[in-house]
Amino acid sequence: MTDARTLVYLARHGQTALNESGVLRGLLDPPLDETGRRQAANLGAALGPRQPSLVVASPLLRARETAQPVADHAGLTVTPDGYLLDRDYGRWAGTPRDAVVAQWGSVDAAPGVESRSTVRSRAVAGLMALAQRFPGASVVAVSHDAVNREVLAALNPELGDPDAIPQDNGCFNVLQWTAGGMTVLSVNDIPPGP
Repeated sequence: MTDARTLVYLARHGQTALNESGVLRGLLDPPLDETGRRQAANLGAALGPRQPSLVVASPLLRARETAQPVADHAGLTVTPDGYLLDRDYGRWAGTPRDAVVAQWGSVDAAPGVESRSTVRSRAVAGLMALAQRFPGASVVAVSHDAVNREVLAALNPELGDPDAIPQDNGCFNVLQWTAGGMTVLSVNDIPPGP
């Protein structure tokens, strides 16, 4: 089993109205908008045929709605899991990012915001455990840009500052797990439209 590889397709949810507003989203739970539903359909068409053994998503509606077309194509159900949950911005959720930065110097300095290291630790540990449960298979995990960026930066420090790593709505990243650990094969892949 030492040479078994697991592919993890780590996706970002499709667009919501809040994505276009410039506010911190975190644990707010809006549905996908029309563009987001189209992005989810494209993701389903791209990843569903790759025969994942599992489709897992953040418990938030926008992630579950994005994962559903993938699960439908693969004949699976979406399994929600908290390790993929968006970063908790506490009372700042729904507040314009610029306003929080103006008041506190950065989002990270605002009181009550979940730390980057906490997001990184829970997400990386969850994805590693998931990959180890499905050796030699593939899995799809739908999460959020703040989570995905922390995972990618943890697995490949050469990608630089997490905030600079592109994570478009409806994109996916390809991770590969082996007994030697997890590596990043690609970042911010955009599924083609119909």
